[in-house]
Parts: sequence; structure tokens; C-alpha cells
Amino acid sequence: MFNRSRRKIILSIMGSLILLFVVTLSVILLASYREIQQKNADMLERYVALYALENQPERQDDPAQGQEPPGKPSSDDPGMEPPPEKPSSDDPGMETPPEKPSSDDPGQEPPLEKPPLDGGPDYQLSTFYSVALAEDGSVLSVDNGERTVYSEEDLIGIAREILAGNRSSGRIGHLTYLVSARPEYTLVAFMDNTVTEGSMQTLLRNVLIVGGAAIVVLFFISLFLSKRIIRPLEENDRQQRQFVSDASHELKTPVAVIDTNAEMLSREIGENEWLANIQYENERMGGLVTQLLDLSRAENADVLMEEIDYSRIVTGETLAFENLAFDQGKEIQSDIEEGLLLTGNRTQLTQLTSILMDNAIRHSTGSKIELTLKRQGHQAVLMVVNEGDEISPEKLAHLFDRFYRVDEARNSEGQHYGLGLSIAKAVVAKHGGSIDVSCQGGKVRFTASIPIKK
Repeated sequence: MFNRSRRKIILSIMGSLILLFVVTLSVILLASYREIQQKNADMLERYVALYALENQPERQDDPAQGQEPPGKPSSDDPGMEPPPEKPSSDDPGMETPPEKPSSDDPGQEPPLEKPPLDGGPDYQLSTFYSVALAEDGSVLSVDNGERTVYSEEDLIGIAREILAGNRSSGRIGHLTYLVSARPEYTLVAFMDNTVTEGSMQTLLRNVLIVGGAAIVVLFFISLFLSKRIIRPLEENDRQQRQFVSDASHELKTPVAVIDTNAEMLSREIGENEWLANIQYENERMGGLVTQLLDLSRAENADVLMEEIDYSRIVTGETLAFENLAFDQGKEIQSDIEEGLLLTGNRTQLTQLTSILMDNAIRHSTGSKIELTLKRQGHQAVLMVVNEGDEISPEKLAHLFDRFYRVDEARNSEGQHYGLGLSIAKAVVAKHGGSIDVSCQGGKVRFTASIPIKK
């Protein structure tokens, strides 16, 4: 039992650690990803705000570039005279051309310059692309960052796809884009997130590797510590069980001797009040010793497991309790599925049914007791339901504890010491099953599930 408890504790600890690790990792990565995305979006907006078409280089593959207007004579034509040389400014007969207006002169507009990238190192080191398209769809300018990661044709195709979808911002592949409508053209600006996302993937991979290794180390540490922590409890529980078993066997003999001597004495002196008290208390003591021995055998002893007909066992016990229920003005309504075969101990499973039936009859406040035995998947489920007083969740949690009784006054009569349900739980555990209790709507329901092994 303690081995199962230890496994449950270890699994619970490891589950909590893994859950904590996953949640912490998810929160860190999500927060980091959102912060990086927001920062990239801000830098892209700054790039768009600083963008000026006049400052962008003309497209190299523009058909208008490198061609002379029609009708203009070529300088290579042998029949044409070369154009006159440009007069030198040093010629005294020529006038000096007017100087280019200075940006400091009032009333003059400053010359257009490419906006400085003064947004910090992250801004300066980021890679931006842009495509400017006229209203008729023609390409006015393309900036591929002087890199060959994305060609101009690739950027133009992506920009046209974005505009066709009427999208103003978003992501395509590793690119974050932003569309800005200008008076004479539409700008589609891109920011390359390849390096950022690669860094995030590297971070995630390293965290998973280190975190996985940490989980494995913590698992073995938890396993070691759990053994150290639970070992004294296991030893204490073992000694307690051994004491109960030894005491029960040692008490069994004197109880039997007292009962025999009291019976012989009653034959000699006849009825006697004091002798009757001795016999009554000795009988109660014998019942307690018997239950302690049953509990010890259910928890510790290796019992014979064989294939049995569980349906016949439950049916036989139900018939045996019908007379007891009838004497108390109660009726047993049974629904038992036939032919439920499983591997178990006949004596212990009979005792399990008897304990649940006896408990239902003694504590029922109504006139009907329901018993069902059904196959549910790979489990044989025995359910006993009786009407009874409401039991609080705090008391339900201790109902299977040794010597625990919900109502001390009511249970002080008869040979009932709060060990019956403890024995039932031990029997079910011995067969690899489970038992639980619920109380709803004035009905108390005990459910015992035994696995059906083929």
C-alpha cells in the first residue's frame, strides 16, 4: 500500500514540476515573442514614417533607363557632328552659371536626403525592404536592401499579393509587412525577421534541452528523497500491521478460553448477572479479534486467486441478507448481471459483499436497498445504495479509516467497531480494484470496482 502511495507521490511531484516547467516556459516564450513582435512593428512603422520616394534609387531594369528619346541623333553616328563642348567656367568670355541655392537661404526648400537611421543599434542593424507602386499598378521603386535574400521580382510579387488581398499589415513567411497609402503611390514596407526568429528557435531548443535534463535530474532526486522521507512511515506502518496481526492471534486464545470457562461455570451455577456480563463482553471481544484478523489477512496475507463466478457470489449473499432486511421492514432490490467471471479470492469477495450489504441495512433510513452488479468495460462494478442521513464531505473522506464511525452513539451497539469498511477497502485493493462512496440527494452509494482479468 505504501509502495502505491509512494508512486502516487512521485508521480504527483513530477507532474507538478513538469506542469510548472511547461507553464513557465510558455509564459516566458510568449511574453518574449510578443515583446519582440511589438518592437519589430514599431521599427517598421518608423521606417515607413521616414520613407521618401524621392530618396530611393531608380530601378535599374527600368526600360526608360539607358535609352535615348526617339529622334535624337546618336553620338556614334558618323554623319553627325559631335555636340559642342560645354563651355568652361574659366573662359573669360563666358558667364558663370548661377550657384545652386543653399538650404540656408530663406524661402528655399532643403535638398531631399535619405532619412538617417538614428533609431538605435537594433534599428540600424535591422533589414528593411520596400516596394512603391503607382495607382495604375506600375512599380516606382524597389529597395531590396542591397541583398540577394529577396530579389526585386520576389518583393514585387509579394507586394502585389498583399494589395490584392486588401491587407494593411501582417506576416508572410519571415517578413512582417505594413502598407502605407501615400497621395501619389502606395508603399509596401517589409522587415526581415529571419535572424530574430532563428534566435527564438535557438532559445527554445536550448531551454527544452536544459529543461528536459533538469526534469530528469529532478526525477531521480525526487525518487531518492521520497524513499528517504517515506521509509520511516513505511516502517511504522509495517510495525503497526504486525502488531495488529500478532495481538489478534495472541488474543484469540484467551478469548476462546474465557468463553469456554464461562460456559462451564454457567452450567454449574445457573443464570448469574455477573457471569452474563462476562459472556457478553467476551463475545464482543471475540468479534473484535475476528475482524482484526480479517483485516490483517486482507492487507498482508497472500491468498489463493482463482477464476470464480462473481455473479453467483453476489447473488448468494443477497439472498442470505433478504431475511435480515425483511425482519427490519426493508426490501432488497437487486439487478445482477449473470456470468461475470474474474480472478479473485472467493472468501474475500464474499466478505466484501457481506460488509456492504450489512452496512446498508444497518444505516438505511428508508425501506429499499438497491444492489447492482454490472460489467463496465474491463471492470465488474458492484454498487449498493441505501437511503440515509446526509454525510458531510469531511466525514466521507475518513469513512474507510480504521475504527472510524460517523455516528458513535448509533454504532456502539453490536459488534461493529468501524473496521468493516476498512476490510472492504483492503479486499478491493488486494484484487487491484477501487472503492469509493458518495452521498447525494439523501442516498448513500458505495461503488466497488474489480478488474476482470482474462
